[in-house]
Amino acid sequence: MNRAVTIRIPTEIRSELMALSRLEKKPLSDVVRECLRDYLAVRRFRQLRGKILPFAEAHGLLTDEDVFKKL
Repeated sequence: MNRAVTIRIPTEIRSELMALSRLEKKPLSDVVRECLRDYLAVRRFRQLRGKILPFAEAHGLLTDEDVFKKL
């Protein structure tokens, strides 16, 4: 179920969202939902990365390049 949420955002951010909405020919609400999904995905990734980083470092995986070499 979709629920409405009211937020206050600075005028400059709203202007950027509106410009993106026009550019992509999408409703503003779709653009905002997509931005929130992207933000949450990045946050989840960072949390997971923080949890596995000690394990990876213990195995000598210090960079993305190290990971790709192991794959």
